[in-house]
Amino acid sequence: MFTNEEIKSILDNFAIAGNFVSFAPINDGHINDTLCVVYDVDGVEMWHLLQRINTTVFKKPDELMANVDCVTSFLRDKIIAAGGDCEREALYCKPTRTGKKYYEDEKGRVWRLYNFVVNSYSNNSIDSPEVFFNAGKAFGEFQRLLADFPIDKLYETIPDFHNTGKRYRNLVNAIASDPQGRVKYLDEEINFCYARRNETYILTGKALIGDLPLRVTHNDTKLNNILFDSTTNEPVCIVDLDTVMPGLSLYDFGDAIRFGANTAAEDEKDLSKVSLDLGLYEQYVRGFLTSAGKSLVPEEVRLLPFSAKMMTLECGMRFLTDYIDGDVYFKIHYPDHNLVRCHTQFALVADIEVKYEEMMAITAKAYKEICGKDL
Repeated sequence: MFTNEEIKSILDNFAIAGNFVSFAPINDGHINDTLCVVYDVDGVEMWHLLQRINTTVFKKPDELMANVDCVTSFLRDKIIAAGGDCEREALYCKPTRTGKKYYEDEKGRVWRLYNFVVNSYSNNSIDSPEVFFNAGKAFGEFQRLLADFPIDKLYETIPDFHNTGKRYRNLVNAIASDPQGRVKYLDEEINFCYARRNETYILTGKALIGDLPLRVTHNDTKLNNILFDSTTNEPVCIVDLDTVMPGLSLYDFGDAIRFGANTAAEDEKDLSKVSLDLGLYEQYVRGFLTSAGKSLVPEEVRLLPFSAKMMTLECGMRFLTDYIDGDVYFKIHYPDHNLVRCHTQFALVADIEVKYEEMMAITAKAYKEICGKDL
């Protein structure tokens, strides 16, 4: 895809020492092109991470990179002040020779250069409860370190990304237009959403009246966006910060549970396999509160189980809306794929509702034991 000469010519625009040796693609991501590049500095290999930002997806690279730079700089200052290793515990943007945080080449492609976190790995699956505990701890630490970040410095790069009420209104509009004539087959799915419509406004409503503080949110809390130490298996660094923006801590928590504590795949057709694993829920809650508990307001903690339900409902509504619209947003691999995804999410919502009191009890117990406070 890229040649040595092409990559070297791009790297020449960044203020880095040494001589270019080689590069290799990293294929874990689905949006940006990511390369590991190696430089020789007086006989020592130095690694960097070069990325081409997908400007088809991220149409405002200035705002995106301003967010990333603000957050990573803030994290590095906190880590340095605590005596940590800022080269491994946070990403940072290496400047171009003109002092910018990204470089735009003659083809209009946008590039950035990060530090490479050595002696680390990422996970794509939860192989043990400890892994999910550590995931909660990692994203909790992300919240703790950024708890006093000046939120007005961040752009909202994807407006209303987790505004569940607006996602519901989008569904209502899709039902009204019915471009593919599919609505007549969807009474059960539509009624499921309608019965829960009032709940879709709870989180944004509480934020509006000040019960929930705006915080820095990651908005893509998948397991593989955490780097773990290859020796200790402890979480080291949060990566993939392109969707960092103002939001609610509950968005990140709820989506992590939706994705990680589901006993089935996101598009499982056999709904009997879909359920919330309460053991994994407890592991994530305990990990999250171990790091972030004392920096959260009690209302955030009380709503942790609710956020899991809302982020799952929101995701299901998005799949249903796209199915009604003719599968124009999410990539599908077979007809009705989005409808299958919708059914899976709604089955998980229903199971969360059955287990809600247990989730509340788990949360309250963990909060008491970890933070010494009652809910």
